Amino acid sequence: MRLSFDDRLAEAEAMFSAERYSEVLTLLAGLMPEATNHRPAELLGETLLKLGMVGEAAEAFEHAGLKGPPQPYPLLLKAARLYLDAGRLDKALALAVQLNRHQPADPAPAFIIASVGLKAGQPGLLVDQIKNLLVDSDDPEHLKLAVQLIGDDLRDARNLTLFAKLRRLYPDDPFIRTTLMGFTREFCDYPILLGEEQALRAEIARGDTRALAAETPHYNLMWCGDEALNRLAANITGLVPFAADAPARRRARPHRFGDRIRVGYLSNDFWVDHATMRLLGGVLKAHDRDRFDITLYCHTPERFIGGDAAARAEWGRITRIEGMGDDEAAAAMQRDGIDILVDLKGHTAGSRSRLLNAPVAPVHVAWLGFPGSSVGVDCDYVIGDRFVLPDSARPHYHEKFCRMPDSYQPNDPWTRTVPGPAARRAFGLPTDRFVFSAFNSQRKNAPEGIGLWARVLVANPEAVLWLMVDGTHARNATADFLRRAGVRSDQFIFAPKMPYTSHIARVPAADLGLDSFPYNGHTTTSDMLWAGLPVATRKGTNFASRVSESLLNAIGLPELVAEDADAFVALCSALVSDRERVARLRQTIADNRFIAPLFDAERFCRHLEWGYGHMVERAKSRLPPEHFDVPALAPRTSPFRTS
Repeated sequence: MRLSFDDRLAEAEAMFSAERYSEVLTLLAGLMPEATNHRPAELLGETLLKLGMVGEAAEAFEHAGLKGPPQPYPLLLKAARLYLDAGRLDKALALAVQLNRHQPADPAPAFIIASVGLKAGQPGLLVDQIKNLLVDSDDPEHLKLAVQLIGDDLRDARNLTLFAKLRRLYPDDPFIRTTLMGFTREFCDYPILLGEEQALRAEIARGDTRALAAETPHYNLMWCGDEALNRLAANITGLVPFAADAPARRRARPHRFGDRIRVGYLSNDFWVDHATMRLLGGVLKAHDRDRFDITLYCHTPERFIGGDAAARAEWGRITRIEGMGDDEAAAAMQRDGIDILVDLKGHTAGSRSRLLNAPVAPVHVAWLGFPGSSVGVDCDYVIGDRFVLPDSARPHYHEKFCRMPDSYQPNDPWTRTVPGPAARRAFGLPTDRFVFSAFNSQRKNAPEGIGLWARVLVANPEAVLWLMVDGTHARNATADFLRRAGVRSDQFIFAPKMPYTSHIARVPAADLGLDSFPYNGHTTTSDMLWAGLPVATRKGTNFASRVSESLLNAIGLPELVAEDADAFVALCSALVSDRERVARLRQTIADNRFIAPLFDAERFCRHLEWGYGHMVERAKSRLPPEHFDVPALAPRTSPFRTS
């Protein structure tokens, strides 16, 4: 007697449970034409999946879902996911888009759509709604895909939510931990940051420094002023550290020196509006072309260069290496016979410092971009000065010190105007109170530094702090931090980010700049001084925390460098109550702007060229690099610029 449909289906179910998959397929072949519901097709999909036939299983689940079961959504979702796994992207996308319309709050179809977008190179599919669904999900697979979509965007506040979730899911993953800390700095999320920093410092105190290996060197400097610990931050994308014998082998290679010293500068910051060029542009133009041949190895993205052709022509010969692989770029430098290759990036975003781990030139130099040792990069020298690179720092650098006599930082005095007075009312500032300003990047507003500002404000309740913080989340978090530290709400005013010309024009409206700590203002401190604003800082313990001391000495204001935190608070308080002293400080800047070393690009260039010459002479003589100080030219007796 022929068994009923239900009995044969039950037999197929039993065979499936017994893992007799071939027999299941045989039975289902007879059942499928008679099926009036979804179950045979669903069982077929499960069986095909067990046999590794993913694409065929997807078709079966889709068929089952279209048979009108009470709950078709789960079957169709499973079909869409299996189409994705099988590489049948068109089918996966079409089905997932329908499911997303039906259940717009479900992250599962969004995951499929986003995955197809990544695999197929269709960024238009990666709409914000889909990113939001993935970030809002608690599924680890969804969160990991969200990292691919937004995890490298420092401006996307969703990363705070994303990495906080990942941190809870994977508490032992040091890379998730340090990435979360990085985003908390970008968005001033002090509650998370303080907890993580406290735990990290406790681990280090116990001798456990393993977490530092997952931190990028640049973010490590945002909180850590210990030069020994700075060297342990080793999360450097694409860098294979140089072998111990690589420098000696590189220096021993045959090399033909010419009549002129051939200097190559490596950077992706060669565009007019970049902060680096506000510093470096004047030096590049001042190079003595009779003695030096200058090449810029530029990997600046084309979109930033725009109409900069005239300015770039003054900087030197430009070789575009943006589209070259590392081997091709290194070979181009070798063909040019470069004597000195100067890396201007170090361990900062967009760096190609790894090129120095090829034997490019007899002399490799690190300068300007990264305030510390370029760990893992084959550099002979690092350019600094007696403030940022004191003798006590030598054990923490593999590079030898080339110390400039004034400051390691150049400035271009020719391409920017000196701002005039700024009306406070235009910026919403009180006209009858002392105004501190803090205009560094908000990632530098570390709890240690902003806590010091809070002490100054609590000690001087009549003063206000005008600080540049961008974004609602960051502003709310900063306001909450200050209030918790005892600062009244009427003592701080937020300043928006502005284009450089507008930004520098507002600076004179403040009375005194407050430096960030432990990562000082660098270009920002120079900008403040250029605009005539005195800046108060305190002595630091590594390169990044000593920069403002260097700059203040170079403009003739060493009295604005406090010995420690207590002295910093005392210094700022004394200035609040002595407006005449503040006026004298401003006058010192005005008197020294065009005669002191800080903004004297030509003087800086002559010192730099002496240093380059000394490096080359040692290389010609087959002598290894050694620490040296560049001798100072006589002080100027007349201004290098009159207005």
